[in-house]
Amino acid sequence: MSEQSQAEFDVIVVGGGPSGATAAYDLAMQGHKVMLLDRAGRIKPCGGAVPPRLLKDFDIPQSLLKAHAHSARIISPKDNRVDMPVGEGGYVGMVDRDEFDEWLRNRAAEAGAIRMTGTYEGIEQGDNNIATICYRTERNGEMQRVTTKAVIGADGARSKVARDSIKNADRVPCVFAYHEIVKVPEEHQEDYRDDRCDVYYQGHLSPDFYAWIFPHGKTASIGLGSANKGFPLRETTKLMREQTGLDGWETIRKEGAPIPLKPLKKWDNGKNVLVVGDAAGVVAPASGEGIYYAMAAGRMGAEAAMEYLKTANAKALAGARKKFMKQHGRVFWILGIMQYFWYSSDKRRERFVKMCDDPDVQRLTWEAYMHKELVKRDPLAHVKIFLKDTAHLLGIKSMEEEQVAKGG
Repeated sequence: MSEQSQAEFDVIVVGGGPSGATAAYDLAMQGHKVMLLDRAGRIKPCGGAVPPRLLKDFDIPQSLLKAHAHSARIISPKDNRVDMPVGEGGYVGMVDRDEFDEWLRNRAAEAGAIRMTGTYEGIEQGDNNIATICYRTERNGEMQRVTTKAVIGADGARSKVARDSIKNADRVPCVFAYHEIVKVPEEHQEDYRDDRCDVYYQGHLSPDFYAWIFPHGKTASIGLGSANKGFPLRETTKLMREQTGLDGWETIRKEGAPIPLKPLKKWDNGKNVLVVGDAAGVVAPASGEGIYYAMAAGRMGAEAAMEYLKTANAKALAGARKKFMKQHGRVFWILGIMQYFWYSSDKRRERFVKMCDDPDVQRLTWEAYMHKELVKRDPLAHVKIFLKDTAHLLGIKSMEEEQVAKGG
């Protein structure tokens, strides 16, 4: 019997968020022996927005949605407000990560994955590409060592699995996010709706990203992000709550963490380790959306791991990143450019919000969000948006604006 066949697990997944839990579930459903290792009490700060396609692609029940947002309200530095209705029966689903992530982990366990609670400490490489995962148990802190044929690191931004196995994995740029979950009063006079996402593009709330108020049914997420390490996230969230009149609402919990905004150039170690989700940097620039992309990367990671187990060819692991970037790389590139230009100053943020009032922009934005792909039909609309985008960026007034300015 070979040493590889003596490994205790086919795959050990480190991290039980949406990406890791999805990978563990898919692997277990295909009959592989899987261990899912996750830390206790971990809840990621997250607005909790998910598109309808996520429910369809990953067989998620509607019961996990705490709210359905049917519009977004964009607020500019000068407090100009643009409502963006989703339209055509669409919506943005809202989940609470503590409940959503646990449901995904339980589903993986029901499919056959072995759940373990503990803290990843390191990885040791042995003969015949057998890896040993070292972790401390949650109960008594004892060190445990478990062998596996493959490792999937899904342990979030600044992934320790990635740092231990992949060169330059610690250089991914991040936004530092912070939010507070608050209880929504049954009766209130504040300008808040349980079916609308409010997004603030105001430099004093975030110099390079945005702030948000997202409905979660009986609760709401109030938060913001910035890549500036010195930016006072907690103090500014307090300021935003005072600014919006929500400072009197009861605070249930507070959370903060880095969020990566650029996919790693390499997701595997060329041997037996692969990273997915936040560990691979798959959070969309500009929007910060990560749940759908994390689950998609987790599924692609599981597929790559299964191919590796089948063929013993380590090159199969690179297939996860290749497939993800083929499907979503162009969207990430466009959103990265958008964040670089539009979030750099209040003057540009003001123009960006004004551009969001355009019906073509709204329609194509929501279609891309709902279906998770660039809309290929109606190319003339894309041309119109590109021209409008360029005009706004350069401060050139459109013909319609010129007519309004002249009183026509």
